[in-house]
Amino acid sequence: MSEITLSVKGLRKTIGKREIIKGIDFELKSGEVFGFLGPNGAGKTTTIRMLVGLIRPTSGSIHICGKDVADDFTGAMQHLGCIVENPELYPYLSGWENLRHFARMLQEIGDDRIVEVVQLVGLQERIHDKVKTYSLGMRQRLGIAQAMLGRPKVLILDEPTNGLDPSGIREMRQFIRFLAEEEGVSVLVSSHLLSEIQLMCDRVAIIAKGQILQTESVETLLSRQELLIWRLSPLNEGKRILQELAEYVKEEGEMLITPYLENEAGEWNRRLLEAGVTVKEMNRRLPTLEDLFLEMTGGQSVD
Repeated sequence: MSEITLSVKGLRKTIGKREIIKGIDFELKSGEVFGFLGPNGAGKTTTIRMLVGLIRPTSGSIHICGKDVADDFTGAMQHLGCIVENPELYPYLSGWENLRHFARMLQEIGDDRIVEVVQLVGLQERIHDKVKTYSLGMRQRLGIAQAMLGRPKVLILDEPTNGLDPSGIREMRQFIRFLAEEEGVSVLVSSHLLSEIQLMCDRVAIIAKGQILQTESVETLLSRQELLIWRLSPLNEGKRILQELAEYVKEEGEMLITPYLENEAGEWNRRLLEAGVTVKEMNRRLPTLEDLFLEMTGGQSVD
């Protein structure tokens, strides 16, 4: 069995009289990429801030490599690297000077380790240039190099592909997979790009209103429920009828998407025809992670 590197149990956070996080539980295993998804206001960022020690939980526990964050904060943080929102770097210093500055804050981290992390993130050609000349993707990679200086077993990345172009997103995805598969690092990734989470992650937790709705492997989630794609005329009348019948209805261009229920599909089709709606097309398909996310969160958008 894979080693549990991050364990979160019964985590709660109350601010004033409002409970933001309502008792969530999840674990990370060594060498896996774990996606953390939530709509606006779900509590995703609050949870990440508790994981990295920026705010204290009201109750519950966080263990990093067996170390309780509450009882042994220093010991737990020795195994953690993170980038929350954007990497904080000194633009007037070179990439190398930035890494040397941060290395001084850690024990027994010398130039040999800086060379290792620079090679790890592929910045050898530009490491002695000033950071203000770096592209956003290069700054993200330098931020990860900084987070990797202490050889963490858990790496938390908040929106690591935010602002990157398609090429940069692909490179970041490949790099995160490399860290997990070749370096054995557990990587927790929050992102609003559901397609990237689907391609990048082994497992995913979906959080809404301070509660985790589901934690599963991406493969299991996507194999769980088939969808039914409808092309109807008139579309608005067809949508109104399906909304009365189906658990959820999503509009996608000129198509409507509902769950596929073998025993119900024929009846739905009959009801549409009786209402004078022309069924031009019905197709079954496996869901995407975005489809499942919208179903579970009631159509709320992602952070």
